[in-house]
Amino acid sequence: MSETAARVLARMFERMADVIEAEKDHLSELDGAIGDGDHGITMSIGFKAVTAALAALDLDAASPSDVMSTAASGFLDAVGASTGPLYATGFRRAAQALAGCNQLDLSAFRDMLVAISEGIRDRGKAQRGDKTMLDVWLPAAEAATAAVANNRSALDFWRDVRTAAENGAAATATMIATKGRAARLRERSLGHADPGAVSAALLVKTIASAQVFE
Repeated sequence: MSETAARVLARMFERMADVIEAEKDHLSELDGAIGDGDHGITMSIGFKAVTAALAALDLDAASPSDVMSTAASGFLDAVGASTGPLYATGFRRAAQALAGCNQLDLSAFRDMLVAISEGIRDRGKAQRGDKTMLDVWLPAAEAATAAVANNRSALDFWRDVRTAAENGAAATATMIATKGRAARLRERSLGHADPGAVSAALLVKTIASAQVFE
């Protein structure tokens, strides 16, 4: 019996939680250089809450939209800081984008990535180049959109998305922060990768790896 789309997404969130947990100390160290030093802890709390919320969901009856909506509520309930509303809005937008969808093809994943990035952008009132997680999510969504338009294979689709995410995170080290706590440092934020972008790249790469190798 094939795995339902809802179970695929729930397992995706479990893996995202595992990766964040493994990297939380590193993420907090990055944040300590230009922020409050708690980004790793905040992300860990948020994704643990997501997996707990999804564990209570009937995944055999749930839709992909249900999973994303539950993830949004779980994250927001656990994380009240700015990261909470940002990811909650992104996941809610993804729930809307996946409404009526019961099959996770490349177009569905493109829609999910675009919705998450647009939700974060609209909620945070930021844009690419502001040295935030959007420097990862927006390029990843753009890569997914281009890959579908060009009829790229699944392997190439996820390779393009992953590369865009990695390059986006790395590029933040060359940017001056204009949003959040790091904006207080201005030029002193140069040379430091944005922790939110680094964690976003980890999430995108986790999604990509799960789809390519299974």
